[in-house]
Amino acid sequence: MEYIRFAVEDGIATLTLDFPARRNALSIPMRGEIAEVIRRVRADDNVRALILTGAGTEFCSGGDISSMQTEMTAPQGRRRLQQAHGWLEDLIQLDVPVIAAVDGAAYGAGFSLALTADIILATPRARFGLPFLRMGLIPDCGVFYTLPRIVGVQRAKALMFSMKELSAEEAQDLGIVMEIVPQESLAERAQALARAFTEASPVAVGLTKQALNASLNQDLHTMLAMEADGQGITFSTEYRMEAANRFMAKQPLRYRWPD
Repeated sequence: MEYIRFAVEDGIATLTLDFPARRNALSIPMRGEIAEVIRRVRADDNVRALILTGAGTEFCSGGDISSMQTEMTAPQGRRRLQQAHGWLEDLIQLDVPVIAAVDGAAYGAGFSLALTADIILATPRARFGLPFLRMGLIPDCGVFYTLPRIVGVQRAKALMFSMKELSAEEAQDLGIVMEIVPQESLAERAQALARAFTEASPVAVGLTKQALNASLNQDLHTMLAMEADGQGITFSTEYRMEAANRFMAKQPLRYRWPD
């Protein structure tokens, strides 16, 4: 692959945006490579977590402006984005946890990409922004779905209309960033969180993600039904029986959240 790096080691998949000439911008070729990686992750039952990060000093500067200099009809612009929607939806709906490790800029579609993650880690120099209106465009790459669910509709409007740049601390205050870690510790912390999930029940983790993703779109009755169905499935797993036996024998349980 030319614009990203991808590796799987000990159940942890790492997707690194690597396009330094454009500050890791989401070029059209890069989007195709990301789509291929997401297909691989979905098909690999041995993957227990996915880390998203950027090479160098930036996470992702957004869309590749150099590819937007030609005239484009409305149908062409629509198709351009629809090509990304397939893998974006698959990424959000992955059964395995997704951890975004953000250093430097996460602008535009880069901010949107970070928001597809279940957990966002950031360094003190991370910056987040949605400057789409400056280019006469609307925010994209799933941000109309992800951002209001974290910060609420009013704050999402304010961030999109104002195009305000958020520091790591401001993003944490809004609930966007879960942890701020030193730059030199970012990769290590992301790996530690991902490694914890290699000892968790993949069935329970996947069902938990599915329920949470559906929760804001469903009524109480539907969510209680999902809860009952999901718990029925997890009760039937070998992992659950092993955990119960370990607990009764006063042995350490396998899954623990790293401090």
